[in-house]
Amino acid sequence: MANEKVRIRRDIASMSAYTPTTSLDVFAERLGIAAADLIKLDANENPYGPSPRVVEALAQLPNMHVYPDPESGRLRELLAEYTSLPAEQILCGAGADELIELILQLFIEPGDTIINTPPTFAMYSFNAPIYHAEVVDVYRRADFSIDVSAIQEAVARHNAKLVFLCSPNNPSGDVIAPDDINALLDLPTTVVVDEAYVEFARGESLASWMADCPNLIVLRTLSKWAGLAGLRIGYGIFPRLLMPHLWKIKQPYNINLAADLAAQESLKDVDYLLERVRQLVEQRTRMEVAFAELPYLSPYPSQSNFVLNRVSGMSAEDFRDRLARAGIIVRYYNKPRLFDHIRISAGAGDQVDRLLEVLRHF
Repeated sequence: MANEKVRIRRDIASMSAYTPTTSLDVFAERLGIAAADLIKLDANENPYGPSPRVVEALAQLPNMHVYPDPESGRLRELLAEYTSLPAEQILCGAGADELIELILQLFIEPGDTIINTPPTFAMYSFNAPIYHAEVVDVYRRADFSIDVSAIQEAVARHNAKLVFLCSPNNPSGDVIAPDDINALLDLPTTVVVDEAYVEFARGESLASWMADCPNLIVLRTLSKWAGLAGLRIGYGIFPRLLMPHLWKIKQPYNINLAADLAAQESLKDVDYLLERVRQLVEQRTRMEVAFAELPYLSPYPSQSNFVLNRVSGMSAEDFRDRLARAGIIVRYYNKPRLFDHIRISAGAGDQVDRLLEVLRHF
């Protein structure tokens, strides 16, 4: 009788849960290894952490009893300087994840369709059904490039409102060709390009296209390049016509005081942080070369802060577990097109030293 009174949505009752990575402390407890002895290379976090300016500012964080600025006004001004775009087109979110949800809330009515291009970031297909969207998967080619003609066909067949793309793509690390983006922007749909890893890539951000593309949305984050993953702070660059509607549905105080301040201080120390990005790119390149010399790994070229590898001679799960026993945590996949794949984030130099030493003894 009691269960008849609790009537949650049937689609949510039957859906599978998303399995995120966890914290160093939890891994330490599971593995029986001290957190200080673990190397966490599974979530594309920045091993160098935030700018020293952030640490100093948070140690003196004022006014924690007062709600933060609901418009993140000063932060958006600094982001405007960083992106060379108007602050009026920038909206901040609790990570890019919140902005994905806001986009779905803004566009989707029950029964509408989005196009997803797996293998890619899981949150597009995870969030879409929660907001009553149908997900049409258009799989990437063997080299992880997008299939433009198949996407065009799917948009036409399903009258899709949104196309979600990740560039550089997670987990493959490749960048979508500008011509392919241009072809999709000609479609009667809105194209959302997630650029969480763009600071690690060669070439320009698509944010520079915004003035000429009324159906383009670009998502960015400070989690990766600025080392603020734990504070959850991202931003979107939107066409002007969407901004009034986004302000209607955004939670008033979605950016907490600490995240807002940390992001501001990061944007005042861009040169320091981009030097850390350069060092991570060096380590990523070093990993790609070293992995290619190992008989059981086949790395894919990456323009991000991680390297995806196909594993042979053992299962990807066994590979992950063997590294975990050595105190190194990496990401393995158990999904179509990635069953035998491992993604390894770029670490600091000494972390990569240890990783490669362990791998040579497999």
